[in-house]
Amino acid sequence: MSAPNMAVEIASIGMKNPVMVASGTFGYGPEYAEFVDLNALGAIVVKGIRMEPWEGNAPPRMVEVHGGLVNAIGLQGPGVEGFVEAYLPFLREFDVPVLINIWGRSLEEYGEVAAAFDGVEGVAGLELNISCPNVKEGGIAFGTDPAMAAEVIALARSKTRLPLIPKLSPNVPNVALFAKVAEDEGADAISLINTLPAMVIDVETRRPVLSNVVGGLSGPGIKPVAIKQVWEAARAVSIPVVGMGGITCARDAIEFLIAGATAVAVGTANFTEPTASVDVIQGIEQYLIDHDIADVRELIGSVNESA
Repeated sequence: MSAPNMAVEIASIGMKNPVMVASGTFGYGPEYAEFVDLNALGAIVVKGIRMEPWEGNAPPRMVEVHGGLVNAIGLQGPGVEGFVEAYLPFLREFDVPVLINIWGRSLEEYGEVAAAFDGVEGVAGLELNISCPNVKEGGIAFGTDPAMAAEVIALARSKTRLPLIPKLSPNVPNVALFAKVAEDEGADAISLINTLPAMVIDVETRRPVLSNVVGGLSGPGIKPVAIKQVWEAARAVSIPVVGMGGITCARDAIEFLIAGATAVAVGTANFTEPTASVDVIQGIEQYLIDHDIADVRELIGSVNESA
């Protein structure tokens, strides 16, 4: 057969293949350009950006565990102005959509960041990180309260014409409810899952390993959780779903597509194998060839639930 079609579309963003790199695991692009042909990617999702520069948490802020990593980086970043000046000119040189992961410490800041990127050349869309705590509301995460999630998504939607993709928290009893909230408030797509809450203790010192005490677990160990939640979310909404959580190889990514994701994001695997994303792309294409599938979109949501 001829080469299969690998192109998909997420929120009006055309992608040459369904593989993104996940926010927080690929820097802002230049960090991996020596190892990866950025033009080969479906999309780049950069590290989280708020209005002003943010130092993140004090070290140590990452620890390897069985099945993944626990991190408490704390969303360190250069702020909107710093990113636009230092990194966006580099990213504009490539033929790949760039999505900005945005966050805020208050409802108002989310709106400010969304507005700041509206109309900026080289920005294809916004991934809205709603797993952050609302400091004005006692630290409750925006993404774990349906009313709060609705409010922040609606505000961001009102401040930008860019495609808006809320990144959902897995730390809820019913992720389908939050997926529907996102769709109802004008999201163009959703992405999930974010990290799971985790903690590591040094048994010699009896102290938490991370300076922040707790962090977020990512990596292969969370993949079954992510698959289930992507499947639940995809059945609840008509907008596209970007699936992520523990993808290390093409078969992992294909599992997400079959569960209902239109695209996937490779995250923690980038740390252990810098070429993981392009390896996944090549592996998906080979799978399609081996199974005589002409179009990757034939896989999306094709799970046989009666099996």
